[in-house]
Amino acid sequence: MTDLPYSTPAAAAAAPRISRTGVLFAALGAAGLALPLVQFKPNRIVAGEGMRLPDALPAALGWGLTAALVAALLAGLSPRLALPARLALGLAGLLATVVALGVSAGYLMPEGNTIARVAPSAGFWLLTLAFALMVADAQSRMHLPLRRRWLMLGAAIVSAALILSSGLLDGTSVMREYAARADLFGREAVRHLLLAFGSLGLALVVGLPLGIALYNRPGLRGPVLGTLNLLQTIPSLALFGIMIPLLGWVALHLPGAQALGVSGIGPFPALIALFIYSLLPVVSNTVVGLAGVSPEARDAAVGTGMTERQILTGILLPLALPSIIAAVRIVLVQNIGLAVIAGLIGGGGFGTFVFQGLNQTAMDLVLLGALPTIALALVSGVSLDLAVEGLERGAASRGSP
Repeated sequence: MTDLPYSTPAAAAAAPRISRTGVLFAALGAAGLALPLVQFKPNRIVAGEGMRLPDALPAALGWGLTAALVAALLAGLSPRLALPARLALGLAGLLATVVALGVSAGYLMPEGNTIARVAPSAGFWLLTLAFALMVADAQSRMHLPLRRRWLMLGAAIVSAALILSSGLLDGTSVMREYAARADLFGREAVRHLLLAFGSLGLALVVGLPLGIALYNRPGLRGPVLGTLNLLQTIPSLALFGIMIPLLGWVALHLPGAQALGVSGIGPFPALIALFIYSLLPVVSNTVVGLAGVSPEARDAAVGTGMTERQILTGILLPLALPSIIAAVRIVLVQNIGLAVIAGLIGGGGFGTFVFQGLNQTAMDLVLLGALPTIALALVSGVSLDLAVEGLERGAASRGSP
């Protein structure tokens, strides 16, 4: 669903008068403005009163900001709006929505009241989605150079850090949950990263040699990849559950296992389950990447007298690197999300907050675990997408005459 460029006057005359993507963004934004921006709750558990944007802020600011957001959404309806302007409108809309949330928390919260909560509601999430989609749409159609997209990603991370450290959002419900658990949050964040990156590291240590072996022994590919594919189809909750009795038995009956950290519950079974899920992408992408190297490149290496090891490390693996990094991207994003389930079996991570929140019917606590997980997965996915694109361009330039 993209708008077409108008390369000729005839094409411009035949162009739609309204941007199709702009209609989608405007519909989402209009729903966001019609629904409550925040929920004001007497405490963290009970349902609160929904308040729309004009009611959640001082009158002049609330109506002024509403008018500005409506104007931005209407401007996005024009197919002739320049892409840089569309990008700027999206960024401004995102910033205004976040500022509105922070200011509403300070405006609605009674002075000295530490029990009440101001939580983001459906209107906030829809406005955020509308303007985030507007930014993504403009950015993708501008075909920015790779370096500029890296700069945009860095600027987005720095901007988020500045907003959080500025105290603007300190009055919101999620940040109040964070303030009460700052030490625990840091510990669980480290554990979440260890689960995601640790399982990825194990998968690379095992999967890369296995992929190379399958490349050299084509007859083994079917049985091995079929087995890994079968393991991949096991539902995550079931696999985590299988690990509990299996590793519990190993910890009880294998001498020295407990001293190595093997246990039926805790981070170890979660790490093993994530490792099992990681193997198929790493192994299959390694085989595909190596098999995709042109025979001419291999023949040229043989002709220069290179040994098999030199051909593998100097020719095949560097040329297969984009495919292997693509596997790393798949595994990392997948494991950052799946690591949440580790909280269910005592493995820690952001899932600890998610399941505590579900047990206490405290959605703010659920968000304290869910939001950093989503942010971490997005940043990892975009970073590795850019890395893969850079590697592919490098490989293409090296292969061009």
